[in-house]
Amino acid sequence: MGKEEMLAALNLEMPEIVPRTEYSAESHWDLVKRVTGVPVSAASMPAEQQKARSAFVKEWDYAFWWNILTHTDALGDQVTRMGHAVYASGGVDYNDEITSLFEDPEEVFSYDFAEKLGTRDKASLVRAYNENLQKTEALYPTALNMTGIYITLMSGMIEMLGWDTLLTAAGIDRKAFGDFTNRYADWIGQYFEALAASDSEVVMIHDDIVWTSGAFLHPDFYRTYIFPNYKKLFRPLHEAGKKILYTSDGNFTEFIDDIAACGVSGFVMEPCTDMAYVAEKYGKTHVFVGNADTRILLSGSKEDIENEVRRCMAIGKSCPGFVMAVGNHIPANTPVENALWYDECVRKYGRR
Repeated sequence: MGKEEMLAALNLEMPEIVPRTEYSAESHWDLVKRVTGVPVSAASMPAEQQKARSAFVKEWDYAFWWNILTHTDALGDQVTRMGHAVYASGGVDYNDEITSLFEDPEEVFSYDFAEKLGTRDKASLVRAYNENLQKTEALYPTALNMTGIYITLMSGMIEMLGWDTLLTAAGIDRKAFGDFTNRYADWIGQYFEALAASDSEVVMIHDDIVWTSGAFLHPDFYRTYIFPNYKKLFRPLHEAGKKILYTSDGNFTEFIDDIAACGVSGFVMEPCTDMAYVAEKYGKTHVFVGNADTRILLSGSKEDIENEVRRCMAIGKSCPGFVMAVGNHIPANTPVENALWYDECVRKYGRR
């Protein structure tokens, strides 16, 4: 049912049941074991984990599988390593590697993308996107599948520069940093051209442009260098008839209108972005996904969790493109009983 409901939502046809998706819940092994009955853990073999993950996605009836292909590895060694705290079950994602691509922030201003990163063969990129789509379709056949790009613009620059260099360079010379942003957009454009030529009818475009508190650069910078480049990057996707789902962490409420003007089909948001504003202004014309607060699942009571689901449904249920989800993840330290109760509430309140 999930895929059919998502297709209806994308076409703004008001499915009878509010579609839902989640992120990371399918790797919360204690939860997966309870839901599917498959004896799986962080120590299980990858094939066993994938079997359980696929079963969970089907059981929880994910409407779509959030997926991208182009990530940090596309940047090769031209990245800053910022380490990674424990998030995943068993702490398998912990990384204490810290390196910096630039010794002096002003080196950013003369960075040559063609020299350092070169160009990619379009046919190879298209083939990779199609293979990625086919792989996820085989793993999650009951959900709508897609492929896409993680390092669209700001996220790509964060991966390359790290926070210290990025913020310092932007503060030293706004125009020079804007020129760097334009050059990055020119370089990443080859991936958007390939994505436009792929078989994926829906594409996921990810870009973390803000923090939890909102913009970390002056809003004028975004409107001069980020959103005009979005329009340029998205143009081949529009020409190919793709539906664009846009994801950013943090609070991007002040930029909702700017992003909508770039031609996206939908918004994927965390709870700090004002979903009520999205529903009021774009609820009849766009998909929007969210945005139950994961912190409530982590430490709230059953009443708190039910009220949070009711809040989301009250905002989105009258909108044909609304998709229920926890923003931004259901991590492995979420109490299993809380996650199960959340699922029960979604099913209870999700029928229109």
